[in-house]
Amino acid sequence: MAGTTTSQILAEMVASVLSVAVEPGDGVEVGDTVMLLESMKMEIPVLAERSGTVQEVKVVAGDVIQEGDILLVLTH
Repeated sequence: MAGTTTSQILAEMVASVLSVAVEPGDGVEVGDTVMLLESMKMEIPVLAERSGTVQEVKVVAGDVIQEGDILLVLTH
């Protein structure tokens, strides 16, 4: 597609994935919760920083992620 760009949502910390709220093809708006992480007994929502369409989800519930891991890819 001409003019289509992608962006990635990256993990900001070591955490466990509690749940994933989106799947490929879903539309998201800025501020939408796309997944829920747990770190140090705290639940941390991961929010979309841009509007777009989910192209790929790189994690599933139960995964342990490291800082900098790609969580999902958006097209916009």
